[in-house]
Amino acid sequence: MKHGDWFRPVLVSAVCLLWFADGLSPVGSAEKNEPPASSVEAPAKPPALSPPSDAKPKPADAPPPANGSKQPSPAAPEVKPKEAPKSEAGAETGTKAPPPPAGTTGVPPGPPVSPEAKPKPTDAPPPANGSKQPSPAAHEAKPKEGPKKETPAEPGAKAPATPSLPATIIGRDGASMVLVPAGEFTMGSEQGDEDERPVHRVYLDAFYLDKVEVTNARFAKFSASVMSEPPWGFANQEAPIKKGDQPVQWVNWMEATAYCAWVGKRLPTEAEWEKAARGTDGRTYPWGNDPPTPARAVFGLMDGAEPSPAVDAREDGKSPYGALDMAGNLYEWVADWYAEDFYRHSPARNPRGPSQGALKLQRGGSFTNNPYRIRSTFRTKGEPTEHHPRVGFRCAQDPPGPK
Repeated sequence: MKHGDWFRPVLVSAVCLLWFADGLSPVGSAEKNEPPASSVEAPAKPPALSPPSDAKPKPADAPPPANGSKQPSPAAPEVKPKEAPKSEAGAETGTKAPPPPAGTTGVPPGPPVSPEAKPKPTDAPPPANGSKQPSPAAHEAKPKEGPKKETPAEPGAKAPATPSLPATIIGRDGASMVLVPAGEFTMGSEQGDEDERPVHRVYLDAFYLDKVEVTNARFAKFSASVMSEPPWGFANQEAPIKKGDQPVQWVNWMEATAYCAWVGKRLPTEAEWEKAARGTDGRTYPWGNDPPTPARAVFGLMDGAEPSPAVDAREDGKSPYGALDMAGNLYEWVADWYAEDFYRHSPARNPRGPSQGALKLQRGGSFTNNPYRIRSTFRTKGEPTEHHPRVGFRCAQDPPGPK
């Protein structure tokens, strides 16, 4: 044994005795393995790594994790937990809220709401852009109302009134005119002549018709202004002065047409004349189906007798629309050409008669006719240039406005 080798076994034995004396084993806890502070120096700490330039420094007073989990490496950037935004009342002056994460609206969610209860307006967070928050009523869109449906009328109830035309008007010549409303009527007669058949339905637009035949006084104004030669009886002013309220005679179809145009009117069509005379119930005479009497019509007089008294003296014989002397007194020119078989192919709406012909129609009968010829469906004719003492006329007019 060399000098000094004896010391090594003694030293090992002493150390082992110290371990057993203190109740230690060669494999122990980390605390027991550490040598006393007086005899063993603590190892030097490794140099701290500097955090990257874009990472925030770790707070110095951050406590260690309570659950024993590993503390993140100093090099890893620390992510702060997202803080709930402060209310406007509690926000500090000059502080700015952190920008919202990408992909979010920037509006933090409000407190949880139970399914039964709707959040009050005060519970909703303020808008992020500072605009006024809409009221709850603005969020509830009202359903768009559709067009209101009309309530069906009760059985027997009258239809709603439509804008109606006046029942009477005054023409440019000062004559009173009565309204004949639009609608259908029955035209013709199975008890009449061959040219009155077949009976058929006709629709007419509304029109106005002179209440009485054109008088001597009114026609005299036209004669003095337009005609180069006055009708018979006008040369000595006997007709217009002494019999001014009686219907004008000796007027042909062309003169009647010219007068109506002069006062802004026209001759009625044959269909218009018949509807104005008998209405829509198919009556025989303007007043009904009873036979004529002197109180209703001027008829059955002898040739050479006084042709007619005043035109407005027979109210008992007026038509359903108020027209007078549409039976007897004088035949009346109408606008249509005459054709015996026209009813067989007459249009069902606003017929105007044949497009051409040789004779013009006359309706209504005269003061010399019998009851058969003063029926409202009776048809006769004459040449357009013919002057006759038993023929006169009256005018028609369309309602004002578009037709």
